[in-house]
Amino acid sequence: MTEEPARWTRATVFPDMWVDPADDPRDTEGPGPEGELATLQDFLTSYRHTLRMKCDGLDAEQLARRSVPPSTMSLLGLVRHLAEVERDWRNWLGEGDPAPKLYGERDADFLGAVADPAEVASAFTDLRREQTATDTALSAYPDLSTRVGTDNIAIRELLVHRIDEYARHCGHADLLRECVDGRVGQ
Repeated sequence: MTEEPARWTRATVFPDMWVDPADDPRDTEGPGPEGELATLQDFLTSYRHTLRMKCDGLDAEQLARRSVPPSTMSLLGLVRHLAEVERDWRNWLGEGDPAPKLYGERDADFLGAVADPAEVASAFTDLRREQTATDTALSAYPDLSTRVGTDNIAIRELLVHRIDEYARHCGHADLLRECVDGRVGQ
């Protein structure tokens, strides 16, 4: 990157927000959801929205732009990585052979994030498909204390781990987006 982008936000109400509250798809008004499962799902949904928002409006080159050398991290790489880990979490549910990796060898999710519009479209399709498949698989376990798989892991732990993964990577996405075009906000 040859020049530093100016910091900016689309929000007009609060200068530290990504968008104005009325335009934010992450509904935070009113009471929160009832129950542990609904609360966990609500947090996961919010982080999924945040990731998509951080990628919104960028072209393939911007999405594939690496942060700082030697890092391979990019917004597109994060999308591909989260598709990969959604698939991997389903492997924890059963005792059979794991599903094959989407993108190949370790770090291929980041290394293969290239500035190609077809690759961008494919990555977002992969992410939606893998999220839906994992959500569907986990819906078979309404009791969060149910233990599954060869590691005897609780469904609750899998859900919390997913939230942790998205939260951490949304933090990365904040910095990556600011580096791309200067846009900031929660």
